[in-house]
Amino acid sequence: MNLYENPSYKSKISSQVIYGEKFKILSKKKGWLKIKTAFDKYVGYTKNIKYSNKFSPTHKISVQKTNIFSFPKNSNKYKTKKKLPFASKIEILKKEKNFVMFEKNKWIYLRDIKKDNFKEKNFIKILNLFINCKYKWGGKTFDGIDCSALVQMYYLYNNKYFPRDTKDQIKIKKEYKNSNNFKKGNIIYWKGHVAVCINSKKLIHAYGPRKKVLIMNIKNTIKIIEKTANLKVKKITKI
Repeated sequence: MNLYENPSYKSKISSQVIYGEKFKILSKKKGWLKIKTAFDKYVGYTKNIKYSNKFSPTHKISVQKTNIFSFPKNSNKYKTKKKLPFASKIEILKKEKNFVMFEKNKWIYLRDIKKDNFKEKNFIKILNLFINCKYKWGGKTFDGIDCSALVQMYYLYNNKYFPRDTKDQIKIKKEYKNSNNFKKGNIIYWKGHVAVCINSKKLIHAYGPRKKVLIMNIKNTIKIIEKTANLKVKKITKI
């Protein structure tokens, strides 16, 4: 579900709310809802959405995306066009063999979920789920994601607060002292951009100019961003 900066489809998409995320309705006007998400307190506008006041998630999606079936059977006959993205929260209503039902006549694979309180400490495993996903401003899913969301999804999956935008992320992170030597887990911030080091040589980021999530050499990336965008590194911290 897209969140817009203003109550208009002509407005920019600022973020997204994925399935199962909780939010508070701040106001209603002409079919538009102004909402604040419970996880990161992000405010935006959306329209024509289905929501429930009663929802108690028990599990979450642990893969990049999972197919939704209208019947608990692995068959194209029952496979729908819709999918649930990574970190979506669900409530299991029924189990049958290798499937679970989270809404009436909506089934997904049991293997694609973890308990809601499950913690994934391996951040690389999560970030790698988005390799080659297209870059999309405001996106948070397999269908498109931006640089700050790529980092945020690690925290969202682990039920730990982390801001949506780089300008806010950079404020809550302490600076890494040895900024000359990059290590696995370092987060590199520029103005309006962020990347995560997967080792001492390479980083992963959702890179607008390349239009996708990819792995690049750390020092080369710093040089490219300084040359093409005239931006220098503002802070190096740790995930």
